[in-house]
Order: sequence, then C-alpha cells, then structure tokens
Amino acid sequence: MADLSLSRSQLLLLAGTANRPLAEEMAQNLGQPLCAVTIRRFADGEIFVKIDENVRGRDVFIIQSTNPPAENYLELLFLIDAARRASAARITAVLPYFGYARQDRKDQPRVAISAKLMANLITAAGADRVLGMDFHSHQVQGFFDIPVDHLYAAPVFVSHFRQKQLHDPVLVAPDV
Repeated sequence: MADLSLSRSQLLLLAGTANRPLAEEMAQNLGQPLCAVTIRRFADGEIFVKIDENVRGRDVFIIQSTNPPAENYLELLFLIDAARRASAARITAVLPYFGYARQDRKDQPRVAISAKLMANLITAAGADRVLGMDFHSHQVQGFFDIPVDHLYAAPVFVSHFRQKQLHDPVLVAPDV
C-alpha cells in the first residue's frame, strides 16, 4: 500500500491571482511558503503562467478560486498543466470557490451543464485531486473523474459564533 503521508519538504503551495490574500493566509497557517509563480498578460490579453521553482516529484497544491472572470479558471488550468509538465508527483486543485457550480443540471432545453464541463477541464489539465469548499450541490462531486474532498464551512462558523456568545444571531445565505 502506498504511503500517502506528506513531509513538509514534499509539499508545495502555489496560488493564482484570484484570491492571493487567502492563499497567503492558508500558507501561513500551514507554516509553508507559497511557491513563486509568474502570471502576466500578453499585449493581446492572453495569460502567461510559469512556476518559478522546481516541482519535480513534489506534491503540489494549487490554491485558486474560480469566480468570474473566466481568466481565473484559465489560470488554474494553466498552473495545473505547468505543474504536470514539470513532473509534479501529485497535483491537488484547492478551490475555495468552484465557479459555474450552479449550472449543475439541464433544467431547460439547449443549455450546457457547465459544472460538469469545468470539472472535466480540471481533470484534463492534469489534476489528481480536488479539494473544494461548500459546493453549490452535492452532485458536483460526482462530476469529477478524480477524488474530491468536499469540505464544509458550517462547523467552523458554528464554533466561531458559539465562542462569541451572541444572542439571537441571524445568518443569511444568498443562495438557498
């Protein structure tokens, strides 16, 4: 049976530009620096991505929300592809927000199931695993052909609000 444990020297954290402050905070909490990456735009608007450190044989975690604009998705796909082509041992896409998740079924004629397509693209780019937060629906996990760890924020929020000892708190969800 393969040893799936990670040593700190094997772990490598990368981040796109979608939410750099969140990625920096995650790295700080893990006691790991973010790997240097170059992300820039060419004059015609195309995205250039380069991983500036050696990832060969490493377990790479790419932190990138896929909220609009679509360029955030492209950055994620390009980072995954770059890590794969640079011989990373394993690539985990860490998705604090999974865009297009609301488009998870064919609810009218001639519409795309965009969540499935986006899952296919992440897999095709070379990700080995996805770690996501609070997907719009549970069925999104099944759209991926690779392992998915679906994490929930509710236990963290409940613990936080209990510690605050608030009286009659009201939580509002924009999409219920």
